[in-house]
Amino acid sequence: MADDKSKRDFRDRKRISADDDYEVNYFALKNNITPQQVRELINKYGSDRATLTRAAQALPVR
Repeated sequence: MADDKSKRDFRDRKRISADDDYEVNYFALKNNITPQQVRELINKYGSDRATLTRAAQALPVR
């Protein structure tokens, strides 16, 4: 189920939903990785934004 855009609070910003393409694409663009890599990181580390950012920065540069 997609996020309800009318209900926003601080908790939603700490997580990235693999089901929402715009969140995945934005995170991928921001961290210079592919959307597929973002989904793989979410599967491996969970949806916490800070953890995913650290994991994305640790990826080798192509």
